[in-house]
Amino acid sequence: MTILRSVVLGCGSYLPERVVTNQELAESVDTSDEWIVQRTGIRQRHIAADGEVTSDLAIHAARAALASAHVDAQSIDLIVLATSTPDNTFPASAVSVQAGLGVTRGAAFDLQAVCSGFVYALAVTDSLLRTGAYARALVIGAETFSRILDWTDRTTCVLFGDGAGAVVLEAQQQPGGRDDRGILTTHLRSDGRHKSKLYVDGGPSSTKTVGHLRMEGRAVFKHAVAMITDVIEDAFRATGYTAADIDWFVPHQANKRIIDDSARRLGIAPEKVVTTVDLHGNTSAASIPLALNAAIKDGRIKKGDLVLFEAMGGGFTWGSALVRW
Repeated sequence: MTILRSVVLGCGSYLPERVVTNQELAESVDTSDEWIVQRTGIRQRHIAADGEVTSDLAIHAARAALASAHVDAQSIDLIVLATSTPDNTFPASAVSVQAGLGVTRGAAFDLQAVCSGFVYALAVTDSLLRTGAYARALVIGAETFSRILDWTDRTTCVLFGDGAGAVVLEAQQQPGGRDDRGILTTHLRSDGRHKSKLYVDGGPSSTKTVGHLRMEGRAVFKHAVAMITDVIEDAFRATGYTAADIDWFVPHQANKRIIDDSARRLGIAPEKVVTTVDLHGNTSAASIPLALNAAIKDGRIKKGDLVLFEAMGGGFTWGSALVRW
Protein backbone atom coordinates (compact mmCIF):
# COMPACT_ATOMS: atom_id res chain seq x y z
CA MET A 1 0.00 0.00 0.00
CA THR A 2 1.48 3.34 -1.04
CA ILE A 3 1.46 6.52 1.05
CA LEU A 4 1.93 10.21 0.35
CA ARG A 5 5.36 11.61 1.15
CA SER A 6 6.64 15.16 0.83
CA VAL A 7 9.52 14.86 -1.64
CA VAL A 8 12.11 17.60 -2.15
CA LEU A 9 12.20 18.71 -5.79
CA GLY A 10 14.74 21.52 -5.49
CA CYS A 11 16.64 23.85 -3.18
CA GLY A 12 17.86 27.43 -3.43
CA SER A 13 19.43 30.14 -1.31
CA TYR A 14 20.31 33.82 -1.23
CA LEU A 15 22.84 35.87 0.71
CA PRO A 16 22.98 39.67 0.77
CA GLU A 17 25.91 41.20 -1.07
CA ARG A 18 27.57 42.88 1.91
CA VAL A 19 30.02 40.71 3.86
CA VAL A 20 31.11 41.79 7.35
CA THR A 21 34.26 40.14 8.65
CA ASN A 22 35.32 39.69 12.25
CA GLN A 23 38.06 42.24 11.68
CA GLU A 24 35.47 44.82 10.64
CA LEU A 25 33.40 44.18 13.76
CA ALA A 26 36.52 44.56 15.90
CA GLU A 27 36.74 48.16 14.72
CA SER A 28 33.43 49.03 16.40
CA VAL A 29 33.12 46.69 19.42
CA ASP A 30 35.58 45.22 21.90
CA THR A 31 36.27 41.92 20.20
CA SER A 32 38.77 40.21 17.90
CA ASP A 33 38.83 37.68 15.11
CA GLU A 34 40.61 35.22 17.40
CA TRP A 35 38.00 35.62 20.18
CA ILE A 36 35.06 35.09 17.83
CA VAL A 37 36.55 32.13 15.93
CA GLN A 38 37.68 30.35 19.09
CA ARG A 39 34.24 30.56 20.73
CA THR A 40 31.93 30.22 17.73
CA GLY A 41 33.80 29.23 14.57
CA ILE A 42 32.36 32.29 12.78
CA ARG A 43 34.65 34.27 10.48
CA GLN A 44 32.17 36.43 8.56
CA ARG A 45 28.47 37.07 8.00
CA HIS A 46 26.26 38.71 5.35
CA ILE A 47 24.22 41.82 6.18
CA ALA A 48 21.16 43.00 4.26
CA ALA A 49 21.39 46.35 2.50
CA ASP A 50 19.34 49.35 3.57
CA GLY A 51 15.83 48.83 2.21
CA GLU A 52 16.40 45.10 1.63
CA VAL A 53 13.75 43.33 3.69
CA THR A 54 13.17 39.72 4.68
CA SER A 55 10.66 39.03 1.91
CA ASP A 56 13.20 40.28 -0.67
CA LEU A 57 15.70 37.68 0.51
CA ALA A 58 12.97 35.02 0.59
CA ILE A 59 11.89 35.78 -2.99
CA HIS A 60 15.46 35.41 -4.27
CA ALA A 61 15.84 32.05 -2.48
CA ALA A 62 12.41 30.87 -3.65
CA ARG A 63 13.20 31.66 -7.29
CA ALA A 64 16.46 29.73 -7.00
CA ALA A 65 14.61 26.76 -5.50
CA LEU A 66 11.99 26.83 -8.25
CA ALA A 67 14.73 26.90 -10.90
CA SER A 68 16.48 23.97 -9.18
CA ALA A 69 13.20 22.03 -9.13
CA HIS A 70 12.43 22.92 -12.78
CA VAL A 71 8.89 23.98 -11.86
CA ASP A 72 6.93 27.15 -12.42
CA ALA A 73 5.86 29.42 -9.57
CA GLN A 74 2.24 29.04 -10.66
CA SER A 75 2.40 25.34 -9.71
CA ILE A 76 2.89 26.30 -6.03
CA ASP A 77 -0.27 26.21 -3.92
CA LEU A 78 1.30 26.62 -0.45
CA ILE A 79 4.04 28.93 0.86
CA VAL A 80 5.30 28.63 4.43
CA LEU A 81 7.88 31.20 5.48
CA ALA A 82 9.83 30.61 8.69
CA THR A 83 11.07 33.92 10.08
CA SER A 84 11.47 35.89 13.31
CA THR A 85 12.16 39.12 11.42
CA PRO A 86 9.08 39.80 9.24
CA ASP A 87 8.79 42.89 7.07
CA ASN A 88 5.81 44.11 9.08
CA THR A 89 3.84 43.14 12.15
CA PHE A 90 1.23 42.13 9.60
CA PRO A 91 0.50 40.98 6.98
CA ALA A 92 2.66 37.88 6.93
CA SER A 93 5.82 38.30 4.87
CA ALA A 94 4.81 35.09 3.08
CA VAL A 95 2.05 36.95 1.22
CA SER A 96 4.65 39.43 -0.04
CA VAL A 97 6.65 36.47 -1.29
CA GLN A 98 3.50 35.07 -2.90
CA ALA A 99 2.86 38.38 -4.68
CA GLY A 100 6.51 38.77 -5.64
CA LEU A 101 6.47 35.36 -7.32
CA GLY A 102 3.21 36.11 -9.09
CA VAL A 103 1.35 33.30 -7.33
CA THR A 104 -2.38 34.00 -7.08
CA ARG A 105 -3.76 30.76 -5.64
CA GLY A 106 -3.42 28.63 -2.56
CA ALA A 107 -2.26 29.84 0.85
CA ALA A 108 0.75 31.63 2.30
CA PHE A 109 1.63 32.22 5.94
CA ASP A 110 4.55 32.88 8.29
CA LEU A 111 5.73 30.52 11.00
CA GLN A 112 7.72 31.71 14.02
CA ALA A 113 9.92 29.28 15.95
CA VAL A 114 13.15 31.31 15.82
CA CYS A 115 16.16 29.17 14.87
CA SER A 116 14.01 26.03 14.76
CA GLY A 117 11.72 27.71 12.25
CA PHE A 118 12.80 25.81 9.15
CA VAL A 119 12.39 22.40 10.81
CA TYR A 120 9.00 23.47 12.20
CA ALA A 121 7.99 24.71 8.74
CA LEU A 122 9.03 21.40 7.16
CA ALA A 123 6.92 19.50 9.70
CA VAL A 124 3.84 21.69 9.24
CA THR A 125 4.11 21.69 5.45
CA ASP A 126 4.63 17.92 5.39
CA SER A 127 1.46 17.46 7.43
CA LEU A 128 -0.55 19.68 5.09
CA LEU A 129 0.75 18.03 1.92
CA ARG A 130 0.01 14.55 3.23
CA THR A 131 -3.64 15.47 3.79
CA GLY A 132 -3.98 16.00 0.05
CA ALA A 133 -5.18 19.57 0.54
CA TYR A 134 -2.11 20.95 -1.24
CA ALA A 135 0.09 19.45 -3.95
CA ARG A 136 3.27 21.51 -4.13
CA ALA A 137 4.80 23.88 -1.59
CA LEU A 138 7.61 26.32 -1.01
CA VAL A 139 9.20 26.12 2.43
CA ILE A 140 11.43 29.11 3.12
CA GLY A 141 13.64 30.23 5.98
CA ALA A 142 14.55 33.92 5.74
CA GLU A 143 15.96 36.37 8.26
CA THR A 144 17.30 39.90 8.64
CA PHE A 145 18.60 39.45 12.18
CA SER A 146 20.90 42.43 11.72
CA ARG A 147 17.81 44.60 12.31
CA ILE A 148 17.24 43.29 15.87
CA LEU A 149 20.85 43.21 17.10
CA ASP A 150 22.35 45.53 19.68
CA TRP A 151 25.52 46.43 17.80
CA THR A 152 27.20 47.56 21.04
CA ASP A 153 26.79 44.11 22.63
CA ARG A 154 29.82 42.09 21.61
CA THR A 155 28.35 38.86 23.01
CA THR A 156 25.48 38.82 20.50
CA CYS A 157 26.23 41.11 17.54
CA VAL A 158 29.12 38.91 16.40
CA LEU A 159 26.95 35.80 16.16
CA PHE A 160 24.23 36.54 13.63
CA GLY A 161 23.81 37.25 9.94
CA ASP A 162 21.15 37.64 7.25
CA GLY A 163 20.13 35.24 4.49
CA ALA A 164 17.46 32.97 3.07
CA GLY A 165 17.06 29.41 1.87
CA ALA A 166 14.14 27.52 0.34
CA VAL A 167 13.01 24.09 -0.80
CA VAL A 168 10.21 22.97 -3.10
CA LEU A 169 8.20 20.06 -1.70
CA GLU A 170 5.74 17.93 -3.65
CA ALA A 171 3.28 15.31 -2.41
CA GLN A 172 4.16 12.03 -4.13
CA GLN A 173 3.03 8.46 -3.72
CA GLN A 174 5.79 6.29 -2.24
CA PRO A 175 5.90 2.57 -1.40
CA GLY A 176 5.49 3.20 2.32
CA GLY A 177 8.81 1.95 3.67
CA ARG A 178 11.75 3.59 5.34
CA ASP A 179 13.57 3.68 1.99
CA ASP A 180 10.94 6.06 0.57
CA ARG A 181 12.07 9.39 -0.82
CA GLY A 182 10.92 12.50 1.01
CA ILE A 183 10.33 13.48 4.63
CA LEU A 184 10.36 10.27 6.68
CA THR A 185 9.77 11.70 10.14
CA THR A 186 9.76 15.01 12.06
CA HIS A 187 9.88 15.69 15.78
CA LEU A 188 9.16 19.06 17.42
CA ARG A 189 9.57 20.23 21.01
CA SER A 190 9.33 23.43 23.04
CA ASP A 191 9.72 24.52 26.66
CA GLY A 192 8.61 28.06 27.49
CA ARG A 193 10.31 28.02 30.88
CA HIS A 194 13.53 28.96 29.10
CA LYS A 195 12.22 32.12 27.43
CA SER A 196 14.52 34.47 29.36
CA LYS A 197 17.64 32.71 28.09
CA LEU A 198 17.14 33.77 24.45
CA TYR A 199 14.59 36.42 23.50
CA VAL A 200 13.99 39.88 22.02
CA ASP A 201 13.18 42.59 24.56
CA GLY A 202 10.44 44.22 22.51
CA GLY A 203 7.20 43.64 20.65
CA PRO A 204 3.98 45.39 19.60
CA SER A 205 2.00 44.16 22.61
CA SER A 206 4.67 44.71 25.28
CA THR A 207 6.89 47.67 24.45
CA LYS A 208 5.45 48.88 21.12
CA THR A 209 9.00 48.62 19.77
CA VAL A 210 10.98 46.02 17.81
CA GLY A 211 13.53 45.52 20.59
CA HIS A 212 16.92 43.81 20.57
CA LEU A 213 18.06 40.22 20.88
CA ARG A 214 19.21 39.17 24.36
CA MET A 215 20.90 35.89 25.17
CA GLU A 216 22.44 33.98 28.07
CA GLY A 217 25.09 32.29 25.97
CA ARG A 218 26.33 29.74 28.49
CA ALA A 219 22.81 28.62 29.38
CA VAL A 220 21.89 28.17 25.71
CA PHE A 221 25.03 26.15 25.07
CA LYS A 222 24.35 23.99 28.13
CA HIS A 223 20.85 23.04 26.98
CA ALA A 224 21.49 22.82 23.25
CA VAL A 225 23.39 19.55 22.94
CA ALA A 226 21.02 17.57 25.20
CA MET A 227 17.90 18.92 23.50
CA ILE A 228 19.26 18.29 20.01
CA THR A 229 20.20 14.73 20.93
CA ASP A 230 16.70 14.12 22.31
CA VAL A 231 14.82 14.80 19.05
CA ILE A 232 17.39 13.05 16.89
CA GLU A 233 17.11 9.89 18.96
CA ASP A 234 13.32 10.18 18.47
CA ALA A 235 13.89 10.23 14.71
CA PHE A 236 16.03 7.10 14.91
CA ARG A 237 13.44 5.28 17.00
CA ALA A 238 10.65 6.25 14.59
CA THR A 239 12.47 4.95 11.50
CA GLY A 240 14.81 2.25 12.75
CA TYR A 241 17.82 4.09 11.38
CA THR A 242 20.97 4.81 13.39
CA ALA A 243 23.72 7.39 13.22
CA ALA A 244 25.72 4.99 11.05
CA ASP A 245 22.99 5.14 8.37
CA ILE A 246 23.09 8.93 8.04
CA ASP A 247 24.77 10.17 4.87
CA TRP A 248 24.68 13.86 5.80
CA PHE A 249 23.99 15.77 9.02
CA VAL A 250 22.82 19.33 8.32
CA PRO A 251 22.41 21.05 11.70
CA HIS A 252 21.35 24.57 12.58
CA GLN A 253 24.44 26.74 12.17
CA ALA A 254 24.63 28.51 15.52
CA ASN A 255 28.02 27.62 16.92
CA LYS A 256 30.77 25.30 15.70
CA ARG A 257 31.31 23.85 19.17
CA ILE A 258 27.62 22.96 19.55
CA ILE A 259 27.64 21.32 16.11
CA ASP A 260 30.78 19.31 16.89
CA ASP A 261 29.61 18.26 20.36
CA SER A 262 26.21 17.17 19.05
CA ALA A 263 27.72 15.07 16.26
CA ARG A 264 30.21 13.50 18.68
CA ARG A 265 27.51 12.64 21.20
CA LEU A 266 25.33 11.08 18.49
CA GLY A 267 28.20 9.16 16.93
CA ILE A 268 27.98 10.94 13.58
CA ALA A 269 31.33 11.03 11.78
CA PRO A 270 32.80 14.55 11.33
CA GLU A 271 33.08 14.08 7.57
CA LYS A 272 29.28 13.71 7.37
CA VAL A 273 28.59 17.07 9.02
CA VAL A 274 27.73 20.06 6.80
CA THR A 275 29.08 23.28 8.33
CA THR A 276 28.70 26.81 6.99
CA VAL A 277 28.63 28.79 10.24
CA ASP A 278 32.11 30.13 9.47
CA LEU A 279 30.83 31.87 6.33
CA HIS A 280 27.26 32.80 7.28
CA GLY A 281 27.15 33.15 11.07
CA ASN A 282 23.86 32.23 12.72
CA THR A 283 21.09 33.06 10.23
CA SER A 284 18.37 31.56 12.45
CA ALA A 285 15.58 29.96 10.36
CA ALA A 286 17.66 30.40 7.19
CA SER A 287 20.71 28.50 8.44
CA ILE A 288 19.66 24.92 7.59
CA PRO A 289 18.50 25.60 4.02
CA LEU A 290 21.58 27.75 3.40
CA ALA A 291 23.86 24.91 4.54
CA LEU A 292 21.75 22.39 2.66
CA ASN A 293 22.00 24.28 -0.60
CA ALA A 294 25.77 24.66 -0.20
CA ALA A 295 26.11 20.86 0.13
CA ILE A 296 23.86 20.25 -2.86
CA LYS A 297 25.69 22.73 -5.09
CA ASP A 298 29.12 21.26 -4.33
CA GLY A 299 27.86 17.74 -5.03
CA ARG A 300 27.97 16.26 -1.56
CA ILE A 301 24.23 15.60 -1.18
CA LYS A 302 22.88 13.37 -3.94
CA LYS A 303 19.58 11.66 -4.76
CA GLY A 304 18.95 8.77 -2.39
CA ASP A 305 21.06 10.16 0.45
CA LEU A 306 19.67 10.08 3.99
CA VAL A 307 19.84 13.61 5.39
CA LEU A 308 19.29 14.59 9.02
CA PHE A 309 18.27 18.12 10.08
CA GLU A 310 18.16 19.52 13.60
CA ALA A 311 17.73 22.93 15.19
CA MET A 312 17.22 24.70 18.50
CA GLY A 313 16.00 28.24 19.03
CA GLY A 314 14.60 30.76 21.47
CA GLY A 315 11.65 29.71 23.50
CA PHE A 316 13.23 27.16 23.77
CA THR A 317 12.09 25.38 20.61
CA TRP A 318 13.89 22.46 19.02
CA GLY A 319 13.25 19.80 16.42
CA SER A 320 14.55 17.26 13.92
CA ALA A 321 13.65 16.01 10.46
CA LEU A 322 14.91 12.95 8.62
CA VAL A 323 14.70 13.16 4.82
CA ARG A 324 15.55 10.76 2.00
CA TRP A 325 16.87 12.93 -0.80
